[in-house]
Amino acid sequence: MHALTVELLRKSYGAQEVVKGISFNVAAGECFGLLGPNGAGKTTTLRCCLGHVEPDSGAIRLSELEIPRDARAARARVGVVTQFDNLDVHFTVAENLVVYGRYFGLRERECRALVPRLLEFAGLTEKGDAKIETLSGGMKRRLMIARSLVNDPEVLFLDEPTTGLDPQARHLIWDRLKSFVAGGRTIVLTTHFMDEVQRLCDRVAIIDRGALVAIDSPAAMITREIESVVIEVHGASMPQWVERHGRPVAARIEIAGDTAFCYCRDPQPLLRTLDATRSLRAVQRDANLEDVFLKLTGRDLRD
Repeated sequence: MHALTVELLRKSYGAQEVVKGISFNVAAGECFGLLGPNGAGKTTTLRCCLGHVEPDSGAIRLSELEIPRDARAARARVGVVTQFDNLDVHFTVAENLVVYGRYFGLRERECRALVPRLLEFAGLTEKGDAKIETLSGGMKRRLMIARSLVNDPEVLFLDEPTTGLDPQARHLIWDRLKSFVAGGRTIVLTTHFMDEVQRLCDRVAIIDRGALVAIDSPAAMITREIESVVIEVHGASMPQWVERHGRPVAARIEIAGDTAFCYCRDPQPLLRTLDATRSLRAVQRDANLEDVFLKLTGRDLRD
């Protein structure tokens, strides 16, 4: 059973086609990552899936309902954490949860009964009576995530949910989201934190310039798309070393600023050349999803 199905989705604004016929599905009980550089088409895709934007062509089904025709009914079954906070500063933390629950037709008594569990989920148990303006940015973000669960959603859409959170808060939210999926619910996640994707996502799709360029589990994508070892080399003589020693032995080298990223299947020949060059510093590590992302979408900045 699929919680979300997208088939040949297209959307243009004027002469610019921002989503170019992409297709994917998200299984019920799966955490699915939708990744891409800024301007890749992720947000437009999500807005189409939620019925906020009407696509030019293609088919979308969310919680077995056709979008955009049944968008209102579908949205009643999902939770959404937007990229930017939109909490009501006129209410306390608890009141924000109660009022939001009322939008879904819940009785006030039902909403108030949910508040303790939602505050505990976000690590805000002691903040129920606090005003929104007294909260830190990280607390507001955690409250947004808690608020998205007030209607017990089947599918949770998270647009960069842990932006602004410190490491402790991020780990707390990761644990909570894992328990949400373990309970049979579904998450569609966009984020720029690749470690977050590797920790949470069963599968991931990478979109670039409106097109789907890869889809798989994070582990399978790393194995298929990238060499297994990365050696990061930097120092004043790095450019000369790359041309004389690095390129002949590395499978592939990318240079960004003062660092050469050397991708290797066997790192030993490259490491031997570094032993003889004391002016260089090097760090060896396993390849990760960020390496895959940069290979597929490039290192150029996107605005």
